[in-house]
Amino acid sequence: MQVPVMDMNGKQVKTIDLPADIFEIEVNVGLMHQAYVRQMANARLGTHNTKTRAQVQMTGAKMYRQKGTGRARHGAQSAPIFVGGGVAHGPHPRKYTKQMPRKMRQRAIRCALSALMRDNQLVFVDQLSLSTPKTKEMRQVLNNLVGDNSALVLLATKNEPVELSVRNLDDAMSIRANYLNMRDLLNYDKVIVPLDALDVITSLWGKKE
Repeated sequence: MQVPVMDMNGKQVKTIDLPADIFEIEVNVGLMHQAYVRQMANARLGTHNTKTRAQVQMTGAKMYRQKGTGRARHGAQSAPIFVGGGVAHGPHPRKYTKQMPRKMRQRAIRCALSALMRDNQLVFVDQLSLSTPKTKEMRQVLNNLVGDNSALVLLATKNEPVELSVRNLDDAMSIRANYLNMRDLLNYDKVIVPLDALDVITSLWGKKE
């Protein structure tokens, strides 16, 4: 597949061929959903905790006598129906982690990239660099490339001027290409891919002969 490559001013400078085994495969929405749910579940801390009626700090004495008051019979005030009492069937610390085979995770990333390519959400640039961190300059570059759309900027290696400049923008984020994941790919209108980041993607997610 031939795609245009832009410069930082938004002008086309050349075209390149994309590997079909990454950007032109059949999109499996169910697999992408499974990978997304797994990532979000694995990000949960699971540290929530509530106290049962046996754990709250409260007297265990009977509130009032069993008979003769005209009121309902009750035992300790730590029962869940009272303010300050324990919580019935509340959450306790647990793990939410889900497992997914490596080949399925890789296929899900390829499906996401193919879906973005199909919907014209990938923008390829020859290079993305700044001499010093300048949010204003990065805003202009992103405006040249994607307009008012939100953008995910992929980087091949550590690039502090670009990372610091993008970090100040509300509708943009940068990540290293080797940390590509379902949540970030699906969370932005456009994905900006410099050619050196494309090389990383090809080496990691391309099918090995």
